[in-house]
Amino acid sequence: GTALRMVALKSTLPAIFVVGSVVGLFLSSEHIIRKENSFIRRFLPHPLSDEKTLDLGFDSYYFAGIAGNNIYLGNVTTPLVLTCIDTSLSSKTAFKVHPDNTDHPFRNIQIIVQSPYYYVFDGNVPVIYRGEIGDSTAYTISLDDCYFTQLQVIDSVSFAFRAQSSLTGSQALGILRLNSGPRVSLNHELLEKQVDGMFDTDGQLLRDDASGELIYIYAYRNEILVIDRDLNLLRRLHTIDTTSRAKVTVRSLSDESHVLAAPPLQVNKTSYVHDGILFNESALMGKYELREMWKQAAVVDLYRTDKQEYPGSFYVYRRGKDKMSRMLVTDTHLYVLRGTEIVRYRFAQPVADCFKTGDAENLHQSRHN
Repeated sequence: GTALRMVALKSTLPAIFVVGSVVGLFLSSEHIIRKENSFIRRFLPHPLSDEKTLDLGFDSYYFAGIAGNNIYLGNVTTPLVLTCIDTSLSSKTAFKVHPDNTDHPFRNIQIIVQSPYYYVFDGNVPVIYRGEIGDSTAYTISLDDCYFTQLQVIDSVSFAFRAQSSLTGSQALGILRLNSGPRVSLNHELLEKQVDGMFDTDGQLLRDDASGELIYIYAYRNEILVIDRDLNLLRRLHTIDTTSRAKVTVRSLSDESHVLAAPPLQVNKTSYVHDGILFNESALMGKYELREMWKQAAVVDLYRTDKQEYPGSFYVYRRGKDKMSRMLVTDTHLYVLRGTEIVRYRFAQPVADCFKTGDAENLHQSRHN
């Protein structure tokens, strides 16, 4: 039973830590020179307005989720504190989460908020807690089911996750269902190995809060997978750059593990999906773009997830040395974490139009008719 259900290897953390630290060193330095690529971006006219900021005091926050008129933030340095900020950025409260059992060797606790619950987990430990928003006690709902490196909440008893498969040694996507058997199922086909199956398949697992669809966007290649809640591949889409194969070089160690032998070429950075539109911070400069702009701003590309279509791009500017680290998107606003601040922008018409069912193509045609 339990032993068989632990389908993912326990030893993922050291490898992931090495990945993170090595890649972080490479990416934080300016040693990777962005060369001009052959693809051409279409920048949306005046896409953002009404910048409003709130200083959080620390730069260690991440977006845990949004519920009603409140945005929830987790913090990597105080992992059991959940901070609540109203969407107008005018009030801030925080409360400490109390898991019903903390007798686990936690290394990387994270929180996801999906109304009416919040979920506390650490994939290095096979446990997931669930608490009601407003109640500080989180109860164990999954124990010894699986280890994982990323998690998304499908519903209150179902989760999508990414893990290292004990069968293949490569990364795979899986589903954990608490109220049906088998509780854990892995799909070994979705994430395609090009080099080593671990580094080359790295990326971000996302969930569209409107449609419930899952998105996996690779970090080192131009591919986006749109997946249903049963892990069936719905669509394979592409970002506008031309990097179809991950430029990842690895070397083997004596214990048969792998490490990066050179800095990989990053294609996609942080992403967020909302109502059929994927917002993706790109790491690659397009043709005719100014290097100076790349030093001043992050470039966010928009993609539809129901079909292959790129509505356009926009800049999110730095403040001094502080650049955007995370995004959260609603129908009307973009929220960004930048240094110690949370920043809110209102979407102007060119971006807001992307969410409407009268889609970008029809819009484009109607403007020219």
